[in-house]
Amino acid sequence: MPPSTVVVLNPASRNGATGARWLAIEAKVRAALGPLEVEPTRGPRDAVRIAREAGRAGVRRLIVAGGDGTAGEVATGLLDSGRSEDCEVALLPLGTGGDLARGLGVPRDLDTALERIAAGKRRRVDAGRARYTAPDGGTEEVGFLNVASLGMSGLVTQLVNETPKTLGGRVSFLVGTLRALVRWRSRPVRLVLDGEVVHEGPLHLATAANGKCFGGGMHVAPRAEIDDGLLDVVIVDDLPKLVLLAKLPSLYGGRHLADPAVRSLRGRCLEAFAASRDVYTEIDGEPLGTLPARYEIVPRAITLVGVDA
Repeated sequence: MPPSTVVVLNPASRNGATGARWLAIEAKVRAALGPLEVEPTRGPRDAVRIAREAGRAGVRRLIVAGGDGTAGEVATGLLDSGRSEDCEVALLPLGTGGDLARGLGVPRDLDTALERIAAGKRRRVDAGRARYTAPDGGTEEVGFLNVASLGMSGLVTQLVNETPKTLGGRVSFLVGTLRALVRWRSRPVRLVLDGEVVHEGPLHLATAANGKCFGGGMHVAPRAEIDDGLLDVVIVDDLPKLVLLAKLPSLYGGRHLADPAVRSLRGRCLEAFAASRDVYTEIDGEPLGTLPARYEIVPRAITLVGVDA
């Protein structure tokens, strides 16, 4: 018999802080949630394997002890298993950015988060599928739960993942954004939403958002609903860097949609093309590859527990 509950533990999350913290909280998690098996990841993308095998084995609940990237990997594995409808997913607030948990109302306090999971209130939500160009020039496909994006955000996530995150997610992503502004050069991009060209030219950012937040608390897609069967596509046009910097506070507050340089659209499938091979895409906070890329919604694919209804 497979265990009913498996913890997908990413000990490298938050620059290794998650692994260290797990040692301190494991007894508390077991006391709150009952018998469980812990599966530490062995390296990047290993949570995909764990979730895929757990789904096929009939595990009833996966607890994500990691960040948004780990949650995205778990979604990928469950979608690959073909059993995503049979296995629910819970989030522990242990990662760097915590944007998926933030958008879903998961408490930052661990005791409260465990109480919510134990109560067992479920919510069926959408997932995304992203197909992109891998560093070796091939094509790869992954699932995601929160936000996929392209443009400057791909560089930001690279810089954040290269540096220690000792100051927490919000500060790490803010510093990464400021560093990226210095290096970033906008590139012409062609965006096709549900078969219609919606942008052609330079841009700073475009999202395929299932959730509301990314980048350590930036409300990039404040109108997004994680169970509406649609992606929120937010496009930030090419702007002078000083102008973009001045507008950054509005992104944290979700007020940027009123700006004439920003457009917000909705659709089921976004395709992105670029003439150059250096326009990067990030998926759930992980800088995975470059354009061309395709992002599509998978309606009501995942059951979450312990989140806001």
